Amino acid sequence: MATAAVSQQRNIVIVGGGIIGCTTAYYLATHPASASGETKVTLIEASEGGAAQGASGKAGGLVAKWAYPSELVDVSFAEHVRLAEEHDGAGRWGWRFVGCGSWQGRGEAGDDGAGSGAGVAGRRKSLEKTLGLGGGSEWKRRRDTFGLPDDLDWVQEGLTTAYSAMAPAGDTAQVHPYLFTTRMLALAQERGVVFVRGKAHAIGIDSHTRTVSGVTYTTAAGDEQTIPATHAVLAAGVWSAALLPALPIEGTRAHSITIRPTQDTVIAPYVLFTEILLPPSGSRARRHTEEASPEIYARPDNEVYCCGPGDDSAVPETVDDVEVDESACDAIKEHVSSISAQLREGRVERKQACFLPVVRSSGGGGPIVGEAKSVAKGLVIATGHTCWGICNAPGTAKAVAELIMDGKISCANLNKLHPDRFL
Repeated sequence: MATAAVSQQRNIVIVGGGIIGCTTAYYLATHPASASGETKVTLIEASEGGAAQGASGKAGGLVAKWAYPSELVDVSFAEHVRLAEEHDGAGRWGWRFVGCGSWQGRGEAGDDGAGSGAGVAGRRKSLEKTLGLGGGSEWKRRRDTFGLPDDLDWVQEGLTTAYSAMAPAGDTAQVHPYLFTTRMLALAQERGVVFVRGKAHAIGIDSHTRTVSGVTYTTAAGDEQTIPATHAVLAAGVWSAALLPALPIEGTRAHSITIRPTQDTVIAPYVLFTEILLPPSGSRARRHTEEASPEIYARPDNEVYCCGPGDDSAVPETVDDVEVDESACDAIKEHVSSISAQLREGRVERKQACFLPVVRSSGGGGPIVGEAKSVAKGLVIATGHTCWGICNAPGTAKAVAELIMDGKISCANLNKLHPDRFL
């Protein structure tokens, strides 16, 4: 890797047009060393729809000081605040602080008498988003409180068993992930980053020097092209393993919906992690207790984002091939409708699914961030962010930009996330 004191031409190719790749492009383009004109950054994205077609466009957009891993969060949260202040994040990508609470209670059947028992293909998996809270028994004690905030009027208090704030005011915020990702890309392009549509399928490595030499991709027309590179940043989420099979990355498919409430309904700015005791299904009562744990995110434009548990469906060849299980989306709507008349009366605008990249390794839970020198000099890994990719994108991007442009990461100690621990 080059140091800041050494002048050299850098040809940096980023593979993956999700939030990690697009934000990294922005941080590289705005790094002081880029002003010399000796750095060229190219971003390759396989989707025909452009950037943010996977989890980066279909996630909830939660940004939290209590997320994990703390090494990245400590950098990322402050960077989110800075970016929002510098680039009108409130107006451009829905940046705002929100209340965040844990809600427990019972659901009630809708007017049609239907309960909430739609199935999901594949084994159900928790997204484990609250693991960063830690606290063990302390967290359990905090959840024994009751009393909804005065302005949280879109869940029924009569159905509530327990509610507690999950974090102090100012510790939880949100962005609209698609808008944030595409804006980062636009800002990067304004500073000279080149965006290429194509499916990368090989990272070239010089056999004598063991350094990155280029990235080969296939265009939409089927032509094969190679971009010369001194550095390659592998930020393709769950698809990163297709270019580097040694990466211990697997995918968790997550479904979500967005609901548009009726025109005269205003949804207060809260994110809720729920545990709902479901009502009987139809005319036949359940023989055993069933629960659902959807997450509900109120957004600034009065859209409401809701997601359910993940599943272990097979990862398709590209992000454009991800299939949506309609029954999984219908179940989410029924679950959230059982505790909120406002959401029950709202219109479902989108049903969607995406794959979260999960690190499968005894070396730690990831993500994986750093230079994979054991594979090749100049090969930088930035993937495996699970459900916290939106939150931790700025910290990851800042670290990667420092690594490539300065020769070392200064913003945080990311030794626990180094590729050597996983490859």
